[in-house]
Amino acid sequence: MDYKDLKALRKPISNQTDVALKITKQLLESEFKDKNLIFSPLSIHIVLSLIAARTNNPQFLSFLKSKSIDDLNSLAFNLITSVLADSPSRGGPRLNATNGLWVDESIPLEDSYKQVVLDSYKAALNQVDFKTDPEQVRIQVNSWVDKETRGLIPEILPPGSVGSGMCLIFANALYFKATWDDDFFYEPPNSKDHKDCALEDFDNGTYADDPRYFSMLWLLPDARDGLPALTERVCSESRFLDRHLNSFTTVRVKKFLIPKFKISSGFEASGVLKKIGLGDGCDLMAIFHESVIDVDENGTTAAAATCAETWDCDGDFSKPKEIDEFVADHPFMFLIRENRTRTVLFMGQVLNPLSG
Repeated sequence: MDYKDLKALRKPISNQTDVALKITKQLLESEFKDKNLIFSPLSIHIVLSLIAARTNNPQFLSFLKSKSIDDLNSLAFNLITSVLADSPSRGGPRLNATNGLWVDESIPLEDSYKQVVLDSYKAALNQVDFKTDPEQVRIQVNSWVDKETRGLIPEILPPGSVGSGMCLIFANALYFKATWDDDFFYEPPNSKDHKDCALEDFDNGTYADDPRYFSMLWLLPDARDGLPALTERVCSESRFLDRHLNSFTTVRVKKFLIPKFKISSGFEASGVLKKIGLGDGCDLMAIFHESVIDVDENGTTAAAATCAETWDCDGDFSKPKEIDEFVADHPFMFLIRENRTRTVLFMGQVLNPLSG
């Protein structure tokens, strides 16, 4: 996929980012109000899309801001095969985005859905026996997640979470590892109220061979206690990220200080999704999500996994200027995204870098 094709994905991905910010807002107002947070809205989105492709539930389409199942499937295909494709020979970030589906052997899957799972989502189909040995299914799913996240998430499904009455588990695993590119960062122009905003590039390897480039964005409010107000604006104002973070001035920074941190977060997402509009679409399922991130002087490693269990078996920059410093010495938000398409892979907040 070339640069022009990547840009064509911006509209559907913008809708996906809107959903991501709704989830973020709910998490920061409830389970993670006074805690560090890391999660992957993209991982959750892909799993919900897998479910929607089978059930054709209009609530899922509305929630995911998609016009049709075909549009959802097309977006998933483009994300998995282009935006998230691993290209180790080019020297850029290491990426792994995989999907899996565990189906009870007594449940017939329509041939059309099987084709979508295999072609659009590149997912592995696994026939299992929930009724006789649900614990073995749990172990199998956890082992798959552990492998696909390079050991960063060894257990997504806790003991007792898989029962004999289940029939389907939809899963996504996402892994990202990249080194910092250089000592540049970028600030959005005319951003008086949140001028301490930085974007640090990851090493992209052979740029001519790969139109993608990945960055980590740091959203640091001027006020030391200003994070709640900033997160409210980021998550509530329509197209905030598009308006404020897509036109940057290149800056060579004299002092760039960010803390090293390693944090992990986990939550059951069905209740969160129901509160923000999915309604009874997730009544007959449990959705487990786990994410981890490790940031140090070399770069960033992050991973996420989402598993949904269901009981419902019917369905170029200008010349850089210089600034003095960027010092993240108080609470901040962060995002990891691919900048051509503006795909948000991970986002979260850090209140205390010493607390995992």
